[in-house]
Amino acid sequence: THGPDAHDWSKEEVQRIYDTPLLDLVFRAASVHRQHHDPSKIQLCTLMNIKTGGCSEDCSYCSQSSRYSTPTEASRLVSIEPVLEAARKAKENGSTRFCMGAAWRDLAGRKRGFERILEMVREVRKMDMEVCTTLGMLSPEQAQQLKQAGLTAYNHNLDTSREFYPKVITTRSYDDRLDTITAVREAGISVCSGGILGLGEADADRVGLIWEVSHMPEHPESFPVNALVPIPGTPLEGNEIVPHQTLLRTIATARIVLPTTIIRLAAGRQTLSENEQAMCFMAGANAVFTGEQMLTTPCSPWDEDKSMMSRWGLEGMASFEQKNVARKEGSRIEAVPDLKAATLESEQAQPGARL
Repeated sequence: THGPDAHDWSKEEVQRIYDTPLLDLVFRAASVHRQHHDPSKIQLCTLMNIKTGGCSEDCSYCSQSSRYSTPTEASRLVSIEPVLEAARKAKENGSTRFCMGAAWRDLAGRKRGFERILEMVREVRKMDMEVCTTLGMLSPEQAQQLKQAGLTAYNHNLDTSREFYPKVITTRSYDDRLDTITAVREAGISVCSGGILGLGEADADRVGLIWEVSHMPEHPESFPVNALVPIPGTPLEGNEIVPHQTLLRTIATARIVLPTTIIRLAAGRQTLSENEQAMCFMAGANAVFTGEQMLTTPCSPWDEDKSMMSRWGLEGMASFEQKNVARKEGSRIEAVPDLKAATLESEQAQPGARL
């Protein structure tokens, strides 16, 4: 009875979906997926860490916190040219979204650094790639500047449920995160917001995360699902690897509750077998990070991913192929004829016709 953009799911309803016998759940999710997406298409994204470590936050999963003794060494914000070189390489290898991450709490007192990042956004956008950043908390004014520079999407994860969140992070509140997401959405930038599995949370917390995201004024354009990669020196270094069934259940539930959202298989994917990844795609995951590195954890290389996609009959999405993204880009796509044509073709396609 819920429409594709429903904001009235109850936690009990989401919990019932999550608790469905696994194969039934995957079948239901796959059916929803085919109603709203081309099941043969996967978005390829590449992530670059443009400023590593030295962060003042205490996120207990993160090796970039200055509070923990980890293998990650702090570095300054990189110059523009290495970023553009990485973006060019990503595009050559089939990635259509390039994301840049900086280990900061926020942008306070970082005027010159922010100007450099705005220039990075402008230059990568000229390559006709989707551009994403994750820079910590933003003010509405900073979000507007990023939009004007050409930013496609901003990543700001909620990480887990509101109830479990204080056990993971104490230096930034849940509402701080929601405020940044509001600033991003109101600036007309696509929201990328998901979570991390394996923090010590219960099933109810995974349900709570999906429920929280479903109650945003707009469902996020993308929902990353990360499986914790325990990093030596962090408080969660001894946590167990997330069982594949838990990952699959979370993806399938998110697909049913957030039918039009891109679900991105993010950190921890390199621990999955190819068959396990295929089950995730069946359940509704339709984006991956690919390339040389995530922020501080391993990533599956392009060649491996392209071979896997070929074996499973999958192909990469074009830039701005997703209608939610194309709508927010608006006239900026008009200036690029091949992107406009690809967008029109995508809108005219009948998802679900291909099985």
